[in-house]
Amino acid sequence: MREMLKLKLNLTNKRMSKITSLADLKKRREELKSGLDIRVKAIDPESVVQVKVAMATCGIASGAKTVMEFFLEQLERRNVEAVVTQTGCMGYCYAEPTIEVKLPGQDPVVFGFVDLKRADQIIEKYIKTGELVDGIIPVNYQTIDLKE
Repeated sequence: MREMLKLKLNLTNKRMSKITSLADLKKRREELKSGLDIRVKAIDPESVVQVKVAMATCGIASGAKTVMEFFLEQLERRNVEAVVTQTGCMGYCYAEPTIEVKLPGQDPVVFGFVDLKRADQIIEKYIKTGELVDGIIPVNYQTIDLKE
């Protein structure tokens, strides 16, 4: 989300400036391509890592904004194909900041008490290698399959 907002602001500013060289044109092309990549990922999020950060009042008060910025910056820096989004309350106010991570083809896992240190562990261990880390909030419900 932040990336898309940054891109929109940059593109708005770029539209006002003139392209005066081949280097300017190439730079503008790359900016537009990166924006397209974001939209393509959003169309098929199942093929990439999905990170949802709970950004309700309790999450924001506990530092979720900083955690979300960390994931946005670090996943890109570490070349991890991911879509990072914000969501409302997940119902785990006692464990904020909370995030949900869904690896391609797997069930989502919710992590609580996520600070920058734990966020780094989640990226390095869980997202990159699939190794579980401390802070998982267990599923406390069961779904009912309707039999027809």
